[in-house]
Amino acid sequence: MAPSVPPTRAAAVLRMKQIALDNQIRMIRRLRVKLATERRESAAIKKEHESTQVALDALHTTIVRLIEIGLFMSKKIERMKAKKRQTRDIHQKFHHKWQARIQALVQADEGVVLQVVDLIRRIYRRLP
Repeated sequence: MAPSVPPTRAAAVLRMKQIALDNQIRMIRRLRVKLATERRESAAIKKEHESTQVALDALHTTIVRLIEIGLFMSKKIERMKAKKRQTRDIHQKFHHKWQARIQALVQADEGVVLQVVDLIRRIYRRLP
């Protein structure tokens, strides 16, 4: 400043500079507080993300296991159905076989019955 400037003006300029400096210091403090807050929030979000990731991995593992169990059960059900079909086919074979045997026995029985009836008629004819 020029020597002709009254000391009050120099003091006012110094005071203005001091005010500007104080404002900058306050702004820096606010920004530091804001930065610290954002860092804490970021750390909390990161921690939450990690826990979510762990839960997601566990869920994925569970889903994979359930799918494996489902596939195993499907295969088991298919094997059981095939065994049931095979058992049914075997049962039908034996059923037809036994039906044929029974039919043959019935026919043979009818033949014997007819022979017995014929024999009884002959005996009654011979009687006086």
